[in-house]
Amino acid sequence: MKIAFTTNDRVHINAHFGWAKKIDVYEVSPEGYQFVETLRFDGDLKEDGNEDKLLPKIEALYDCTIVYVSAIGGSAAARLIKKRITPIKARSEDDEILDILEKLVQTLKGSPPPWLRKALQQKSPSFAQLEEEVTV
Repeated sequence: MKIAFTTNDRVHINAHFGWAKKIDVYEVSPEGYQFVETLRFDGDLKEDGNEDKLLPKIEALYDCTIVYVSAIGGSAAARLIKKRITPIKARSEDDEILDILEKLVQTLKGSPPPWLRKALQQKSPSFAQLEEEVTV
């Protein structure tokens, strides 16, 4: 599964979702994690009430299961959830991305909590979806 992190320094989860200029994406499985890419966003991202700035971010995260943020507005959180992306607020801006990745790997090796199982099921393609991709 892909996990995203809003970050200013690529170490900590220290960027507000709407204001984030960088979002780091990792692939996570019970075997470990691997960096995939850094999504970059430009423009006046600090303009409150500008919902247009959210669309490119939400579209770029289409295949992510979870996005960790330092903060997020209600509208952005609702739009992510509608796209089946679970936003999670970090406990503090000192939370490190690698610590969260290690915990996720350990959780996936064991018994994931119900919220994570649900998020994983939402992102897993159904047989019909897979069959449709093959026939297209």
